[in-house]
Amino acid sequence: MLEEIFQEIDELNKKVLSFVPAVKEDVLQKKVDEIEQQSINDKDFWSKKESKHLLKEQSAIKKFLESFRELLQLQEDINVLKELYNEGETSAESDIIDNYNKLQHKVTEFELKLILNDPHDINNAIVAIHSGAGGTEADDWASMLYRMYNRWAEKNGFKLETLDQLDGDEAGIKSITFNIIGEYGFGYLKSESGIHRLVRISPFDSQNRRHTSFASVFVLPEIDDDLEIEINESDLRIDTYRAGGAGGQHINTTDSAVRITHIPSGIVVACQNERSQHKNKASAMKILKSKLYEYEMNKRNEEKEKMEDSKTDIGWGNQIRSYVMHPYKMVKDLRTRYETGNVDAVMDGELEPFIRHYLLFAAGIENENK
Repeated sequence: MLEEIFQEIDELNKKVLSFVPAVKEDVLQKKVDEIEQQSINDKDFWSKKESKHLLKEQSAIKKFLESFRELLQLQEDINVLKELYNEGETSAESDIIDNYNKLQHKVTEFELKLILNDPHDINNAIVAIHSGAGGTEADDWASMLYRMYNRWAEKNGFKLETLDQLDGDEAGIKSITFNIIGEYGFGYLKSESGIHRLVRISPFDSQNRRHTSFASVFVLPEIDDDLEIEINESDLRIDTYRAGGAGGQHINTTDSAVRITHIPSGIVVACQNERSQHKNKASAMKILKSKLYEYEMNKRNEEKEKMEDSKTDIGWGNQIRSYVMHPYKMVKDLRTRYETGNVDAVMDGELEPFIRHYLLFAAGIENENK
């Protein structure tokens, strides 16, 4: 067994070495030092608008370099343990196995961080799920997807905050918008944007027939306050209303829920999570800012499919992933062709293989673990 692990360690060592030129450690450290000096020597630094952006950039680089150096240290530790074992220290075996597992995880994790180099990948994510045609079936499927992302967030150290929710007439949810808070929330979850298709025996069908349901998932980066996106108050229509949920839950005593319509683009956002109208308006403006950013990016990239166009048909021909629970069990991503028969694990938040395969696929990197 240990001989096989030694072979795997050699392969991991090669991969870590391949990271070195891609990381450009000296260049990144120089950038960190320059921002540090600027904050010390420029007396107006803290009053400048770009200071917040620079400090965020510095913090992100520091954490990236820290991850890389931890990886290098772990690699060095495991190689020392290998030498000790080869010299007769058989007691090092358990430490080798333990460190091998850590190294394997760290290499996989760091490989994705190298790929996540878009400026907004490190941001929080704003996720919206909408049920497709099909009534209760589709509404239930949308709620199952929401639970899946909730479990993924819990398992990976992200915080989830629900911003707006419209419950189904009988069960499930018609739509829900939530915030995934944590570093690289958008970078990881951008792989989930698209139509998700479910095939199962319907629990709502007395004749136990097989049903196909669809739901859409849209993922946007939460846009920082320092990014200049001009929003004129005169372009907004702001409505307040009383929030509510199924069975009378979450009913506010005041009209604290907020809906904002951006008249020029037609974009509508809402938030009812907080009892404070002020907080709900702030959250709704955050969603609006992210949607306007995406809207502008799509306008500049005419060859890129516009988000609103992709929303028009939540059904056949547009799905990115199929979840089959009957007559067999399989979840398959139609872009990367990655699939697994463990549907229960996926629905319980085990999305890492799908995320990893998509990110490698999108970056044009062949995945050896297909």
